[in-house]
Amino acid sequence: MEYTTQMDAARKGIITSEMEIVAAKEDIAVEELRELIAKGQVIIPANKLHKSLSPNGIGERLKTKINVNLGTSRDCMDMNMELGKVNSAVEMGAEAIMDLSSFGDTRAFRKKLTSECSAMIGTVPIYDAVVYYHKALKDITTQEWLDIVEMHAKDGVDFMTIHCGLNRATAQRFKENKRLMNIVSKGGSIIFAWMEMTGNENPFYEHYDDILDICQKYDVTMSLGDACRPGCIADATDVSQIEELVTLGELTRRAWEKNVQVMVEGPGHMPLNQIQANMEIQKQLCKGAPFYVLGPLVTDIAPGYDHITAAIGGAIAATYGASFLCYVTPAEHLRLPDIDDVKEGIIASKIAAHAADVAKGIPGAADWDYKMSAARKKLDWDEMFSLAIDPDKAKRYRESAKPEKEDSCSMCGNFCAVRNMNRILDGEIVSIFDE
Repeated sequence: MEYTTQMDAARKGIITSEMEIVAAKEDIAVEELRELIAKGQVIIPANKLHKSLSPNGIGERLKTKINVNLGTSRDCMDMNMELGKVNSAVEMGAEAIMDLSSFGDTRAFRKKLTSECSAMIGTVPIYDAVVYYHKALKDITTQEWLDIVEMHAKDGVDFMTIHCGLNRATAQRFKENKRLMNIVSKGGSIIFAWMEMTGNENPFYEHYDDILDICQKYDVTMSLGDACRPGCIADATDVSQIEELVTLGELTRRAWEKNVQVMVEGPGHMPLNQIQANMEIQKQLCKGAPFYVLGPLVTDIAPGYDHITAAIGGAIAATYGASFLCYVTPAEHLRLPDIDDVKEGIIASKIAAHAADVAKGIPGAADWDYKMSAARKKLDWDEMFSLAIDPDKAKRYRESAKPEKEDSCSMCGNFCAVRNMNRILDGEIVSIFDE
């Protein structure tokens, strides 16, 4: 039996090879996975033309996944440097790479990714249109916007962020309800400016069915972009954000009618006490479609440390329903991240994702922590290093301050509670001070 997309196959009762791979990775019954995909609660972004892909699932009952944003820009055009970051990110366990290139030969970079990279590849076609057509924003035509979407699909990308929810009605509501930070989404600001200058409707909203036909043809997952995501905690959960989310819920339903896989993007910057409610509103409005969150950053005062503010918000968001975390690096709001920033961002996001998986009771998640605790009890340093989320850093820290006695660390020495409890419970004498 033939099928067009993973969702189409799932609804026809077909088990695809991608489903089998994901089920094995997640330790979930493949039939259960198929049912979740049929409902739209799990997606497997897997463009038919991305031959080097190692498929991963995103959504309900699966491990929380992370995405890494990379790409060339006018100020940093070194493609080899960006490819180095890509390889490093995949080695560190990133399941997805978002190519946000906005300068140079963006198509060559994108095609190299889809021909060589095993991670899911995502793009934002709006960015690329400005680069590709190399003309004034107001002069880009509706058809040219749509043509860029098909180009990315042909190039093998697995998911595309398309800002379909910011229509003229939402734009007018935004203008009537002033924000502190306005629109901070790059794609959202571009399409807002285009609508204002041309007087036309958002082409991605007006011609949404054409976009869905492209996605269905190549099995590209639609990542419904949140153009009105809050850019500071003062703007969180405002009328523009919620109105756009209502529209995204309607667009999710329309995509499912054409068997197109969907995930929905979310905030942004948001106080801790609003995150749970936002996750529940999204699940209700978008009928359980996987939620992809950009942070959320829980405070605005930490430039240089925004990987931490995002990890705090990401852990809470994933605990209450988000399935996919976009990493944030220490360079956020400051500059293009270098390879060290990329590593810090990935580690922070992986910690957040794992913490949420433990809280959600994802099968096997807490086993990792149990093994680390068992190694700590035995004071088995090599085992601890092997289990660490960043073994190199753990080893480097210990070696930088070697203890006098190998069964302790330079913090506690003879006061080590773990060592002393092991000894006293084994019937040995405990001596704090050397005799």
